[in-house]
Amino acid sequence: MRVRRLAAWTALPLAVTLGLTACGAGGGSGGGASDPDAAVRIEIAEPQHLVPTNTNETSGSQVLSALFSPLVDFDGANKPHEVAADSVTSSDNKVWTIKLKPGYTFHNGEQVTADNYLDAWNYGAYAPNGQNSSYFFEKIAGYEDLQGEKPKAETLSGLKKVDDLTFTVTLTAPYVDFKTMLGYTAFYPLPKAAFSAPGVLAEGYEQAPIGQGPFRMKGNWQHDAKVEVERYDAFPGQQPKVGGVEFRIYQQPTAAYADVLSDNLDVIKTIPTENLSTAATDLGDRFQQSPASSLQVLAFPTFQKEFSKPEVRKAISMAIDRDEITKSIFKDSQQPARSFVSPVVAGYRENTIGTAGAFDPAKAKAMYEAAGGPKKIELSYNGDGGHKDWIDATCNQLKANLGVDCVGTAEPKFADLLTKVKQKQPVGLFRMGWVMDYPSMENYLGPLYSTNGSSNYYGYSNPQFDKLLAEGARAATEDEAVKKYQAAEDLLAQDMPVIPLRYGQNNFGHSTKVKNVHVDLFDRVDLLKIEVA
Repeated sequence: MRVRRLAAWTALPLAVTLGLTACGAGGGSGGGASDPDAAVRIEIAEPQHLVPTNTNETSGSQVLSALFSPLVDFDGANKPHEVAADSVTSSDNKVWTIKLKPGYTFHNGEQVTADNYLDAWNYGAYAPNGQNSSYFFEKIAGYEDLQGEKPKAETLSGLKKVDDLTFTVTLTAPYVDFKTMLGYTAFYPLPKAAFSAPGVLAEGYEQAPIGQGPFRMKGNWQHDAKVEVERYDAFPGQQPKVGGVEFRIYQQPTAAYADVLSDNLDVIKTIPTENLSTAATDLGDRFQQSPASSLQVLAFPTFQKEFSKPEVRKAISMAIDRDEITKSIFKDSQQPARSFVSPVVAGYRENTIGTAGAFDPAKAKAMYEAAGGPKKIELSYNGDGGHKDWIDATCNQLKANLGVDCVGTAEPKFADLLTKVKQKQPVGLFRMGWVMDYPSMENYLGPLYSTNGSSNYYGYSNPQFDKLLAEGARAATEDEAVKKYQAAEDLLAQDMPVIPLRYGQNNFGHSTKVKNVHVDLFDRVDLLKIEVA
């Protein structure tokens, strides 16, 4: 995530409820007119994909936020408000009517119509297309018929066009947060030009995606180097204050930090951990912090015998001193996490994992040995995300407290780690970061832990958890839904498929050449606010 979604970098968002103050509204050079035609340079990691229904990590999401305009976005209270949609309404939370604002065009000149949403969503939901975010269409009627190697149907029966600017969505069951869900990347539209035939994505589309947002592609995606976009003047919504963006791809965050210091890069979204102690001095008021939504975890391949017992998983959790690592490695720029959801969403409760979150080396070792935990533990992480220091510190604790051999293994890129995990190649425990797709407790639970969740890379499955999640989704009110989600979270605390470690915050910096830099709850630079100084 939207993560949102899976986060490549190490610093993770934090909630307002943890006492942080957003101070991203400013910094850098002050007065004087900015150049509305100048481009800015923003650091990202190599995206895994740039097709909306296949993008579930933060770097791809950042690029797509330039190219597409969502149906809804979120206000300061995390409530959805219409953007590309004119209205999203329902009388029963099951049949929803979506009316589009007129005047939107794709970057190739095509008018945006209801068909563009239906085509994109059907493509994303159709199982043979193998889209990472297919899960998000599960609630729409007809989804089951699009699953399997030989699906019964090619389109969702729950999608119906009313007119060029109106369509209806019928869900299999009421879902109180459906309007909120529409803010996620998977629900962007695709132009007719994206398809070479009905339901067949055109070869090369992903290398130069055509969207209907405030920026359009400038050339092709230059892998491991950059993605460039330029302002789309025909965009009918709020126009950006810069002429374009170069999303510059870095393998190492320390290199990005050095470039910001020398004004060769304008925004680094995550200050490397090794630079946190000097960032305020290095950057002055250009070192910024703001609340966000992420959670850092260590995940278990629960399908492997050595990690199949909850007792083994809980013992490893108890052998990790979250508070010490947060203080020594992250300089208190993050907060220890002992729950499965972020404090930014309604329904959050402190310390839902109970004793498994208490640092107790003696009890941890006894439980680990009694459960037959493995003699060697591998912690896999992506080397392009600045994770080595805390992984090494965690390994040292596990060695000392469990008497095991522990080794950290870096994959070159986050996309490489995800690919290995998805193929169930042996990687030991692996780090994951989750940035919410949309502000709901369900978004921290469903994609990550439901049996068919889009980001359930650990093979976790609990029918009772799935049942409670479904009951929460069907609840008539948000309060009723939260009670079901909390009961589902309690089951996670019993099973412990992952170890919650830290809530982060946005720790970011910018050059002297830009101002009004904001990084939002979803780990994205706000491209409509940033200006050239």
